[in-house]
Amino acid sequence: MNTPSLLLTWRHHGLWWIAALCVLFGGSYWTLFAADRYESEARVVLARSDLSGGQAMDFTTLFGGGGNNRADQLLLRDYLRSIDMLRLLDRTLGLRAHYSGHGDPLSRLWDAQAPIERLHRHFLSRVSVEIDEFAGVLVIRAQAYTPQMAHAIASALLAEGERHMNALGHQLAQDQVKFLERQVQELGERVNTTRAALLSFQNQEGLASPQAAAESVAAIVARLEGQLADLQTRRSGMTAFLQPDASQLVEVNAQIAAVELQLQRERARLTSPQGGTLNAAVAEYQRLQSDADFARQVLNTALVSLERGRVDATRTLKQVQVLQSASLPEYPEQPHRLFNAIATALGALLIAGVLQLLLAIVRDHQD
Repeated sequence: MNTPSLLLTWRHHGLWWIAALCVLFGGSYWTLFAADRYESEARVVLARSDLSGGQAMDFTTLFGGGGNNRADQLLLRDYLRSIDMLRLLDRTLGLRAHYSGHGDPLSRLWDAQAPIERLHRHFLSRVSVEIDEFAGVLVIRAQAYTPQMAHAIASALLAEGERHMNALGHQLAQDQVKFLERQVQELGERVNTTRAALLSFQNQEGLASPQAAAESVAAIVARLEGQLADLQTRRSGMTAFLQPDASQLVEVNAQIAAVELQLQRERARLTSPQGGTLNAAVAEYQRLQSDADFARQVLNTALVSLERGRVDATRTLKQVQVLQSASLPEYPEQPHRLFNAIATALGALLIAGVLQLLLAIVRDHQD
């Protein structure tokens, strides 16, 4: 075949030749050269040891379908996929050296001194932490080039995840306890202040109980009013048959005047426009007493909350319950060689077909 014939053939079928080469090289890579990767899998749920909240127990809450458990699962998932977790695994297991020292050139970490961001992207391509929405289970999958390393990574993720969630729970509980302790201290100072103000007022007025003193004066006023009414009744009866200057009538008038004077004095002790009376003292005493009682009640409530918070701090644990422990793989599940080879071939043929169609459209327009 001469050169013009080859050029014409390449012009019409060059894309298909390129696709065929891609299929050949892709199939060769996936079937012959791609390094085996072992995958360790673990399945866990998050459960709280604190049942004091009175939550209804059903299958949804038991297997992590509740709102609180889902939020905890999302927190745990983010932590297991974080850079902090990657640094910990690298320190304890030598993750960077493993991913850069094993595998084929296309799957390994090329640079052993790669920055943490690139290592993190490679880590996320080898470690999967997903939530099974139906069962409420957290599924952890770790890939490595040896079964032992895959198992070690998955086991470390489980252990560190449980430690981290318990640390978060205890930290939150301890922060709540510290807040309640500060509130109790402040409320205790407030109780002492209100009690001191009440004692100072009692000492200033010279009365242990202004309320009792006012009640005593009110009783005296009532008794004097009764005596005054009796005397006025007697005087009314005596004026009917005695002269105004009669000694008996003069005596009754003197008694009435004395009672009225005493009654005026006792009433002045209770109420007066100038203030300084018992009713004002009673009002101020009741206000101070009310402040002291309210402060004491608030303090008692805070003390109860503090004790409950301390109990919760010792009881609240978010336990990572393992449904399936980290498996020790015996067969390399990754990569899926046949699937990847077929997918590569179909992708190359599809792209070649699309490009060939576009070129045909362009040639038709040129003609």
